[in-house]
Amino acid sequence: MELKLKPFDFAQAAARAGLQTDGQPLRNTQQVQPGGFAAAMSDALKSVSATQNEATRLQQEVQLDNPSVSIEQTMVAMQKAQIGFQATLTVRNRLVQAYTDIMSMQV
Repeated sequence: MELKLKPFDFAQAAARAGLQTDGQPLRNTQQVQPGGFAAAMSDALKSVSATQNEATRLQQEVQLDNPSVSIEQTMVAMQKAQIGFQATLTVRNRLVQAYTDIMSMQV
């Protein structure tokens, strides 16, 4: 049984690598999101805040004996809020540690 090899298509291989045939990067057709890290942190903090607000709302509904809100649902929301807050604190502590490490470096 003879094995046939396909001819090498350089243009296709370059396109898969994200390059034009002259080695230049392909134009990105997707929009780049502005803000980068700052926008991602802002979105994460807003998400944690919304989770905490939802847990607080559910706690108040349980205290007011609202029959449509269960204690289980409230406890799950409280745990989600707590985990999100702990993750936020961990990120903050790591950022502060990185900042202090950078500031203590000798130039």
